[in-house]
Amino acid sequence: MELTETPLEIQHLSFRYSKGDHADVFSDVSFSIGQGEIFTLIGPNGTGKSTLIRCIGGLLTAHSGEILIEGEAISRMETARTARIIGYVPQTHLPTFPFPVREVVVMGRTPHMGMFSSPSDADMRIAEDAMDTVGLSHLEDRPCTEISGGEWQLVLIARAMTQEPRILLLDEPTSHLDLGNQMKILHTIKRLSGKGLAILLATHFPDHAFLISGRVGVMKDGGIPLLGSPEEVITEETMRSVYGVNVRISTLTGDGGRRICVPLLSSDRSGQ
Repeated sequence: MELTETPLEIQHLSFRYSKGDHADVFSDVSFSIGQGEIFTLIGPNGTGKSTLIRCIGGLLTAHSGEILIEGEAISRMETARTARIIGYVPQTHLPTFPFPVREVVVMGRTPHMGMFSSPSDADMRIAEDAMDTVGLSHLEDRPCTEISGGEWQLVLIARAMTQEPRILLLDEPTSHLDLGNQMKILHTIKRLSGKGLAILLATHFPDHAFLISGRVGVMKDGGIPLLGSPEEVITEETMRSVYGVNVRISTLTGDGGRRICVPLLSSDRSGQ
């Protein structure tokens, strides 16, 4: 299928956990993500970011509204076809069985294989390239139950990359990573967007949006009331309203004049 300029479009989406619920987790959410665009979703815990991502990935069914994948409603698409288009990296997912890292990563090829097929040499090369991209090659034979939480997060990202998706959903992919690995993942995400992937990234780090994002949506009060460029959305007033904390938005003299978001311990900014 030829790639579309708007691989992902969300139209008036609402979700509730059961038909008996009277309150939606979120409602009337609409936005789109273009080919090669990184869309960052921020907002407090419990506002529905993960739930929204799981709806888009087909893991939950929306109460109303529509999710269009390359112009087609996801509700009318077969699961196997969706899995070849959308890659999903969950927020938390602990390994249970001691599979070698290499075998976990190559599982991302499953949507491209027959029901009883084994990974081919080409599949293994794609998995090896993904491990090399995120710096996991030295761990390929290590049981996944014997690696750190940050390394396991890298395994999940490599597995999604092995899937060769056209849309990538990342639910707080850097939450368990040290600063060096955070930057490695952000560089990887930026590189993937340069190859044409539409990327939805949920994060609690506003600076990540300043570093790599094209647009930002703020999830709050059951919707996305603020949507725009990082410079338009991530302001001192917005962060205080959304998170209940004071921050200072500053501009670096180097690094192309990039903005940064610095939280303040003091409730009074006058002395800063």
